[in-house]
Amino acid sequence: MYEDALARVDLFSALDKKELQALAKSCQERSYNAGATLIAQGDSGVGLYIITSGNVRITKSKEAGTEETLGALGAGNVLGEMSLLDDLPRSATVTAVDDVKALLLPVWEFRTFLRNHPDVALKLLSVLSRRLRKAENTHAE
Repeated sequence: MYEDALARVDLFSALDKKELQALAKSCQERSYNAGATLIAQGDSGVGLYIITSGNVRITKSKEAGTEETLGALGAGNVLGEMSLLDDLPRSATVTAVDDVKALLLPVWEFRTFLRNHPDVALKLLSVLSRRLRKAENTHAE
């Protein structure tokens, strides 16, 4: 069931059906009421979120206590995928605009999955390499 949602995540685009099914076993369904914070700027990353219903607003705190709205996302969108790979603090806050349902792939579950499926790590490196090349080409123009 969750493997379809995972298959739409760019980071997991190289995984086969069996790998996606194994990874999906680590996902948890979460519900958030309107106004609830899914991700807080500056916190450590708990994992990746896939919004299955509802909408969220993404904001970033600025100097002097001001807040900038970076955008809004809805069902099918992914939040925090890089937290699966690094331990850097969250760069923005994500708040539920209305009631939100999401799948959470906790970082500790993902890392256990990688230890048990080391070939997946190579596939992820390939995806990240393509992203880096694309970003470098975009900045070179």
